[in-house]
This record gives sequence, C-alpha cells and structure tokens, in this order.
Amino acid sequence: MKYINLFFCAALIALSAGLTACNTTCASAQSPSSAVANAPKKDITLQLYSLRSDMKKDPKGTIKKAGEMGYTAVEAAGYSDGKFYGMTPEEFKAEVEKAGMKVRSSHTSKKLSPEEVKNNNFSESLKWWEKAIPAHKATGMEYIVVPSIPFPKNIKEMQLYCDYLNAVGKMCRDAGIKFGYHNHSFEMKPVKDKLSMYEYMLQNTNPENVFFEMDVYWAVMGQQSPVELFKKYPNRFRLLHIKDLKELGESGMVGFDAIFKNAHIGGVEGIVVEVERYNYEPAKSVKLSYDYLNNAPFVPATYPKK
Repeated sequence: MKYINLFFCAALIALSAGLTACNTTCASAQSPSSAVANAPKKDITLQLYSLRSDMKKDPKGTIKKAGEMGYTAVEAAGYSDGKFYGMTPEEFKAEVEKAGMKVRSSHTSKKLSPEEVKNNNFSESLKWWEKAIPAHKATGMEYIVVPSIPFPKNIKEMQLYCDYLNAVGKMCRDAGIKFGYHNHSFEMKPVKDKLSMYEYMLQNTNPENVFFEMDVYWAVMGQQSPVELFKKYPNRFRLLHIKDLKELGESGMVGFDAIFKNAHIGGVEGIVVEVERYNYEPAKSVKLSYDYLNNAPFVPATYPKK
C-alpha cells in the first residue's frame, strides 16, 4: 500500500504540472485578445450633432454618455450668443473633461448678409467673429469649422466667400486656432467650366489660414474620390468627417480602408464621427459607429500633428 500511495502521489504531481503547463499555454494563446483589450484607446472624436435630440434634452448627461462609449473628444454644433448648448465656454469645457474627453473642434457659422454680398464687403460679419473666436478659444479647442456656405450665384460671390474665409482664418490663426471648412455633396457641383465649387475653394483659399474638414460620405455622394482629393491637394485636410448613410460601415458605399490608408497624404490630424440617420436609437447607432472604428485594423490609434 505504501508503494501504491507513493505512485498515486507521483501521478497527482505530474497531473498538476501538466495542468499548470496547459493553463500557461492557454493564457499565451489568449494574449493577443488581452493585448487588444489593454491597448490604448483610439483617438476618435464625436460630432455632437449625432446626438442632437439628446443634447437638446440633457446636454450634460449626453456628454457623459459619449465619454462612456469610448470617444476621446467632441466636436460641438451648438454655439450661440457666446455659449455652447446653453453653457459658458468654461462650463462646457469642464463637462467634457469630466466625461474623460476634450473639446477638439466646433461647427460654427456666420453667413454673409445679402447686403454684404451685394456690396462685396464682409466687415460686419468679421465683427461677429471678433467675439466668437475668443469664446471658442476658452473651451481649449484646436479647430473651428464652418459647416457650409451657400452655393454661389456666380464666380464673384464665390470669390467673395473665399476672401471671407481667408480673413476669418487669419483671425483664428492669430488667436492660435486652426480654421476650416466642412463640405456636403453640393460643393462637388461645377461653378466655373468643369471646376467644382470645392476645388475652387481649395485653389482660392490660403493653406496657412484655411484647412478642409472633408466629409468623406458627402464627397462620395458628390461622385468624388476622397483619396484622389488627398493626392491632388496634399496636406489640406486636417480633419475628416467619418460618416456613412447610417451607422459606419452599414452601407458599403464608402471605402473606409482606402481612405484611412491614404489619410496621411491629405495631412489628416484627427477623425470625427458623425451619424445623421439611424437604424436604431441614436445612442446605439453612435456606439456602433465607435465600435466599427475602434475594431477596424486600418484605423490608427492616433494621428501626427502637422
């Protein structure tokens, strides 16, 4: 019996060693997914217009929810009379930072009046920017973006708007903020011969004062290739609006992998998710869009500043 007990003890020791080795091997096999789980969070900004209904009802709670989804920054779309969503710039900044994010940018617009267009003079609108720019600066943001301008009636009006954007961009640059323009699909229509409004703006604004936040979905809907625009106008696209028909990757119409592969040519410094239409509740669609980018191997964790 003594020898039998010794035999079983030896067997148990061997079995225990085998299980330990198995556990070590299994842990090693699972290490890639563990590495993904522990990897740094990707730098992905949310355009708060994506949650516009929620922002109207509960801006502070909605900002908190965006941070919990995983977003690292926000782009505002609610500036009015010196405030963001009814909050002072300092209050807005504090709420965003409390949610673990930062204020990256804002969509802000001051269209020229009919009188300014008629007189070819935008001095009155520049006075509005004299107050708006410091308010945006107080949030700590890096970029101010004009969401759109009217389609021009003629080349004279188109050039006036280019001159206006250059002037505002110079004011922003002097204040330490980058100034840009965001497109829809209508900018891809021709304004002079075969030259599109978008390319006219690219060719007639000063790169030192005006960058372009390309909305990749609207560019594609305007039958333009984001990648070809990167190549034709390198380093003009500091931000990208990453958007699809609904949730990101849902339509299959936008070649996101090629866009991200070539984004460095455009000079991209950051990406902004915008969801305008939904298959689900807005918050779910916005979270699904974050997950799409966060899990996509072609999306880098961050972008170099130019």
